Order: sequence, then C-alpha cells, then structure tokens
Amino acid sequence: MTKINITKMQGCGNDFVIIDYSEYEKSGMEMSALAKKICDRNFGIGADGMIIPNTTTKNTDIGWYFYNSDGSTAQMCGNGMRCFSKYVYDKGLVDKKQFSVETLAGVIRPQLLDDGMVKVDMGVPILEDSKIPFKGERKVKVLDKEFEIIPVSMGNPHCVIITNEDPMYLAENYGPLIEKHEYFPEKTNTEFVNVKSSNEIDMRVYERGCGITLACGTGACASVVGCILNNLTEKRVKVNLLGGAVFVEWQASRTDTNKNIFLIGPAEYSFFAEYIL
Repeated sequence: MTKINITKMQGCGNDFVIIDYSEYEKSGMEMSALAKKICDRNFGIGADGMIIPNTTTKNTDIGWYFYNSDGSTAQMCGNGMRCFSKYVYDKGLVDKKQFSVETLAGVIRPQLLDDGMVKVDMGVPILEDSKIPFKGERKVKVLDKEFEIIPVSMGNPHCVIITNEDPMYLAENYGPLIEKHEYFPEKTNTEFVNVKSSNEIDMRVYERGCGITLACGTGACASVVGCILNNLTEKRVKVNLLGGAVFVEWQASRTDTNKNIFLIGPAEYSFFAEYIL
C-alpha cells in the first residue's frame, strides 16, 4: 500500500490536486496515469487537474508539470497558476511574492497581492492562426447552429463565441463538438460569452480535456480579448464564471494588440490529505 501527501486547492471552483515531486516519486506511476487516477471524481480525489512543482528549472524561479483530468498535458491554466503560486510561496519553494514560472506556454509571472488575491501576467495573447493553431473560417457550423468565432491562444487554444443565448446551454450542448472540430488541430477550449456592460461579462466554458468546469482563467482572458477586439468592453473587465468572478486587464486595441494581459483572482486551500494509491 502506497501513501502520498496531497493538497487540494481551488480558484473560483476550478480545482486542482497539488503534489510535491518527492511525493509523486513515491507513487511509482507515470504522471499522466496518476493524473487520471487522482482526478477521477468517483474513484480518486476529484479535480480538474493535477499540478507538480518543478524546482530544477535553470532560467526561472520555478516550473510546473500540469495535467488535465483526462491525463493530457496543458500549456497553461490561469486558475491553476494562481493556486500553484500560493502553494509554492507558502511551502517556501520560492521566497518572493512575485516570481517566474516555466510552463509549456513560456514564462509566466504571478504576483501574490496583499489582499490575498493573485495577479498573473499571462503574456501577450496570440492571434496569428498558425500559432494558435487554427485552420479554418471565422464561422463554424455545429449541429443546427452557425457560430461566429474568435480564435485566440493564451498559450493554449481558445474559441470565443459572443452570444445573446444562454451560454451554459451552449457550452453543454455545442462545446464538446467544437472542442474536437477540424478547425482546431490541437482541439480547443470553447467560451460562450454574454456581454452585460462595458466592464462586465458572463462566461461559460467547455474546457479541452476537462469538459464543463466552474472556471477557466485562460478562457476568461481569451473572452476579454475577443470583447475588446470587437469594441464591446473597456480595458478592465469583471468576468463572471460559474464558480465566482475574476478580473482581466488588457491595455490593448484592435490596432495595438502587443500588450500583456493580466488575470486577477482568488486561490484557496480546500484540504490536505494522505492519499492511498
């Protein structure tokens, strides 16, 4: 019988199991297989993803291994990054409140704020089709509907759809098909967005490799990018998710998109436990 120590955290209901590398080594499992097992909501702990800190990076303060609940890797996760940032600071794996993290999406720079929130510099959104990657038209036909779409990459691919319809209904019924649409060779996260005002939107998401989740940080950023590019919102936007709200700041315009985007939101501990494999 093998036991490992785990930490459960969540950001706006987007939940993660975080495991120190030394604890992971005790499992004797491949990371992908462990992620599928431990994230299972019936037979495991239950989570949207698994995170393992990597303290051996050379050019950043720290790095991570991030896996979705289906065992696939993800380039980036905004809510996961906030939880990870609080975890590694509290554990003493980094000794400053603003630091650099190596991810598959490049270097990400989070900052722990004095009010308990975490601000993450998510970098510059990617809008070039080949780098998203995206191969198709700006309209996609799914079942009985045709959607106008805004492809964006936040280090991972997103398909933003601004709509007046119920975003939850659309996420549940059309999200799974758009995720695997041929326009997105690496699959995609899909966000359905209602614009409430110039500084507030509602968003529901079908996440690549996870399905419906309570929150998606990169999806919140991609949604605000889509809104700003279409002159629908201002530069700082409250994004209402199923699990709570985050704030996104992007000082860009249609003619100047080369600006870093920032995600601000909570990160909270759920529990600490000993998990029996």
